[in-house]
Amino acid sequence: MSRIIGDITVSLDGFVDGAGDGVEALHAWALVSDDPVDAAVLASVAGAGAVVMGRGTFDVVDGPHGWQDGLGYGAREDARPPFVVVTSSLPEEVRLAATHDFSFVTSGPAAAVAAAREAAGDADVYVMGGGTTVGSCLAAGLLDVLQLHVAPEALGSGTPLFTGSRHRLVQRDVRVSRAAVHLTYDVSEVPAPG
Repeated sequence: MSRIIGDITVSLDGFVDGAGDGVEALHAWALVSDDPVDAAVLASVAGAGAVVMGRGTFDVVDGPHGWQDGLGYGAREDARPPFVVVTSSLPEEVRLAATHDFSFVTSGPAAAVAAAREAAGDADVYVMGGGTTVGSCLAAGLLDVLQLHVAPEALGSGTPLFTGSRHRLVQRDVRVSRAAVHLTYDVSEVPAPG
């Protein structure tokens, strides 16, 4: 059975994006690093059977400065699995419609994960973001695995990944490159108090 893997880059202080400069530095490990550890992480992510993303992330990747030939899901891997977008409203047009398989789910993250799982078959489903999407899937108990790519940046403010819910994570893997620390955790249920 496929696993649902939350996969997101965070700053040292736990933000997935910031107000102003610094966001590009978060993703340097994926966009400009030549470290073989980063390349191996990107190659494994590119093997996704399907990908869930939020509408904000979709608007960036489908925007005029978003994904292009040779730079897409998995950065230079440019993988093209089915993409399921969690949204409250459908886009008027999709720039990448001819080259990418996007579907849109308006009934929430659980429905998007279910649609992605069906599209992925036995392969893993990745929830790539943004932070609200990964965080809400984590809070709803939809994730089996959480992969964090910790960039050596402290943003000071922005969208936090963890908000208002407690999680017990079991560390499974740590990979260190010059540009990031890649952490993999199994997600466990936190027992109710007393």
